Amino acid sequence: MKKIVHLLGVLLLVSIVLVGNEATTEAKEKNTILDGVFLGTIDLSGLTEDEARALGEEYVESLSQCVVLLQGEEGKSVEVSAADFGVKWENPQVIEEAVGLGSSGNIVARYKQRKDIETDGHVLDFNISVDSELVKQIVEEQCMDFGVKAVNPTLERVNGEFVLKGGKTGLMVDKDATAEAIKAAILASDAQMPIEVSMVTTVEDPSDKEVELAKVKDLIGTYTTSFKSSNADRSGNVRNGASLIDGTVLFPGEEFSTYDNVKPFTTANGYFMAGSYLNGMVVDSMGGGICQVSTTLYNAVLRAELEITERHNHSMVVAYVKVSEDAAIAESSGKDFRFVNNYDFPIYIEGITTEDKKVTFNIYGVETRPANRTVEFQNEIVQTINPDYERIIPDAGQGVGYVKVQSAHVGYKAKLWKIVKEDGVEVSREQINSSSYAMSPRTAVVGVNTANPQRHAEIMAAIGTANIDHVRGVAAALLAQERAEAAGAPQ
Repeated sequence: MKKIVHLLGVLLLVSIVLVGNEATTEAKEKNTILDGVFLGTIDLSGLTEDEARALGEEYVESLSQCVVLLQGEEGKSVEVSAADFGVKWENPQVIEEAVGLGSSGNIVARYKQRKDIETDGHVLDFNISVDSELVKQIVEEQCMDFGVKAVNPTLERVNGEFVLKGGKTGLMVDKDATAEAIKAAILASDAQMPIEVSMVTTVEDPSDKEVELAKVKDLIGTYTTSFKSSNADRSGNVRNGASLIDGTVLFPGEEFSTYDNVKPFTTANGYFMAGSYLNGMVVDSMGGGICQVSTTLYNAVLRAELEITERHNHSMVVAYVKVSEDAAIAESSGKDFRFVNNYDFPIYIEGITTEDKKVTFNIYGVETRPANRTVEFQNEIVQTINPDYERIIPDAGQGVGYVKVQSAHVGYKAKLWKIVKEDGVEVSREQINSSSYAMSPRTAVVGVNTANPQRHAEIMAAIGTANIDHVRGVAAALLAQERAEAAGAPQ
């Protein structure tokens, strides 16, 4: 019995000592963080809540001010502030947890937690983040050319034969992997020195393209038109447009834009002023005649059976192909002729002009269509709209006697059909397009500028008859009068 009483006395004494020590420690360290508590690598020992929070914010601010050096291939680099990546402290509430360590639970639990921290320390997560979208945006805007551009193989047609030139392996920046590397480097930084990050690249090997280009040898589509009636400037535009397209290679799935390949329409790019359609009239414009290039290419593409994604007919009919067989391009109205290489092999486009003023487009690839299969195209005129009047336009900028006549254009509505035959027997008929061409009457621009009121009245009266041939006669007579008067002859 005496032993039991003695043991209880000892335990009571120990409890009194623990409680006394606990009370003394809590009084001493009230509102401060225990020794051995870390926020990540930051020692918070003995700090108040405000002091600890300020220290964490100071670290984040210091990290934000760090320079991030993004390094690419061949010495390419750019410096970016870490703040631009949206550095942010995600869990500032962890400071409250730090202050509360060793002060929750019963007296024994608190004592044990304090002793454990004193012996082994306690590390709290310091969660810092960067904005993934900002990182990707910076990589995309500033670093995508930090690799080494691959040089694709090229295919040329020389003296009727294909010549293949090999490409060169490149290194392409992997945007997503590089973004992850930047995030990891910033978060692992000690916020005291520039943060260096090398671009993550992937190898871009063009050798597969060489293998594919070597297959190109068969003529799968061709078409020729004549520009024999064109003057020197229009002829120059046709030749220039064909040369700008000549040599184009399209790999499977790639789309071709005629406009993108022949622009800009400037003298520096080889163009001249020549006739083109505008509001029912033929007017001179830079690059006039380029539509004959797109039209000829359109017909070659039809015969190669490539996938056409955009095509427009002219406002009025053209002379070098039948109705519904044309393809207009126009910078002002946004018209383009576009098509996609829908084959599993590359195609090569050859543009040729000859001394006798013919333009030809040949499309080469791999002929996979059966030899007994043929493709024909047939236009169908749905409606004909004949001009039933003449149009006369007075021009005060031209003197009496000036008459410029433009021929009438018949209006049409038409369709183009694709007819497939096997062994000469039709097996399918498909409508390719529907085209509408405006009617334009025979038109004359007539000069009315004269100092003689009577002559002005006569030419205006002639214009009022709406008869171009009559106006021509009156204008010629009035011009003769003016010339005689200028020469001093009696009237």
